[in-house]
Amino acid sequence: MELSEKQWFVMRDLKRRNANSLAVHELAKAGLEVFTPMTQMIMTIGGRRQRRDVPVIQDLLFVHETKAALDQHVERNPTLQYRYQFGKSINEPMTVRAEEMNRFIFAVNNSASTLYYKPGELTKAMCGKRIRIVGGVLDSFEGCLLSMKGMRKRRLIIELPTLITAAVEVQPEFIQLVQ
Repeated sequence: MELSEKQWFVMRDLKRRNANSLAVHELAKAGLEVFTPMTQMIMTIGGRRQRRDVPVIQDLLFVHETKAALDQHVERNPTLQYRYQFGKSINEPMTVRAEEMNRFIFAVNNSASTLYYKPGELTKAMCGKRIRIVGGVLDSFEGCLLSMKGMRKRRLIIELPTLITAAVEVQPEFIQLVQ
């Protein structure tokens, strides 16, 4: 890949989740396109309980930028690092294809509720029937239904392999089985 081409880089933020300023916020302030799946958590800060948005996976974030521009931020911030794929060279940081990343972000941002799973948490038994969404905001999305005992809501599994999986809520009337 060329250095001048924007890509979705997979990054690590080594700060604790209760830090005042996370890398995702710092990079967003600097004008970069950044995404990390967030969840709300109640924390005690200065003796007071507060609701805060924290990353679902503490050290995982995605940045859409050129490698050259991102290198400057990595040099200035010692807790920000590239993630590397095991067995690959140190000159090849992990990236996610733009189509995959945009699809994941769209699904997560347009769902009423989302469940997140770390790699390995989702078993084969939890992947149900293969479906296609027909109509609604997630029109033409395909994947598997999340199959868990006692779960009333229908959820489509959207995955960024080896990184994170999201199960987004879908309306039953938009579900079409795929053979």
